[in-house]
Amino acid sequence: MPKSKRDYYEVLGVAKGASDVELKAAYRKLAMKHHPDRNPDSKDAGAQFKEVKEAYETLTDANKRAAYDQYGHAGVDSSMGGFGGGGGFADAFGDIFGDIFGQGGGRQSGPQVYKGADLRYNMDITLEQAAEGYTTQIRVPSWSSCKPCHGTGAEPGSKAERCSTCAGHGQVRVQQGFFSMQQTCPKCRGTGEYIPKPCKTCHGSGKLKEQKTLEIKIPAGIDDGMRVRSVGNGEPGVNGGPSGDLYVEVRIKPHKVFERDGSDLHVQMPISFAAATIGGDIEVPTLSGRVEFPIPEGTQTGKTFRLRNKGIKGLRSAIIGDLFVHVMVETPVKLTDEQKKMLKKFDDSLKTGGDKHNPQQKGWFEGVKSFFS
Repeated sequence: MPKSKRDYYEVLGVAKGASDVELKAAYRKLAMKHHPDRNPDSKDAGAQFKEVKEAYETLTDANKRAAYDQYGHAGVDSSMGGFGGGGGFADAFGDIFGDIFGQGGGRQSGPQVYKGADLRYNMDITLEQAAEGYTTQIRVPSWSSCKPCHGTGAEPGSKAERCSTCAGHGQVRVQQGFFSMQQTCPKCRGTGEYIPKPCKTCHGSGKLKEQKTLEIKIPAGIDDGMRVRSVGNGEPGVNGGPSGDLYVEVRIKPHKVFERDGSDLHVQMPISFAAATIGGDIEVPTLSGRVEFPIPEGTQTGKTFRLRNKGIKGLRSAIIGDLFVHVMVETPVKLTDEQKKMLKKFDDSLKTGGDKHNPQQKGWFEGVKSFFS
């Protein structure tokens, strides 16, 4: 006695009122799960895969689904155009390969349409241009219709012919034992046509590579490594497919003064020994010009000061970063004899004050003594 069939909705794990989108999502998941290639050691994989495909094909056909909902399996018997009349189990593998790998499905015919390849352009800009935004023009490849063959790809006086290998469908079915797969025709490369006499100017492509000028706008706040997308300015599509895109990858040149960290900037600021000792106002560079900034007396090397809102406004943020000023106390060089005497006298005067003038030196010596004790 033949085994009774399971309910199609139960097979796919969906409710009776499931939409086509829900059916397709369930089918993809189960088809990949039960595919024999993924389960070489399973004896039931082929039957489970076939059951899933049968349920999906029935429920995605409006007429079959209506009949099934009313009469059950009797309403979609193979003699009435159900699963059995569609080409057998080998077709199921062709369909799932197309569904999983984007080959358009086993039942489609005609030339396959492909999007053109994307292009990349590397652009070097300055930190100032990245902070403020930048508009420039670049030269990129473009393609125009070949004039001698009028874009047909065939030598003048000849024309393209229907591909004899795929009969103009652009695809061929390859049988590998039990499996059947659909792939792009190797002779016409999916166009459905074969050019016996290619145009000598464009070599059968129907187009010629040229150069065109594009205006590119770099948004303010862009960071190193980010990309700007120019839609439709990549390579042309195949068989009428859409053109690819152009991606402009931004590289920010090293700056002589600033280092960038996201929206913040860092600057190493040398100050004189006297300024560090007695304090006062110093001029600090920013991207928008110089500003005066007070430093306290007794400032040591390595001290960091923060100037708020003197950094860069982020690309996806309304907040302006900060500028971090890292102080470096500069030791005087090439002193005259008179300056050396004055400095020696100054140093001697510091010693009379004990340790209060050199707190870091005192702590360091105490650390050394404790280390060797």
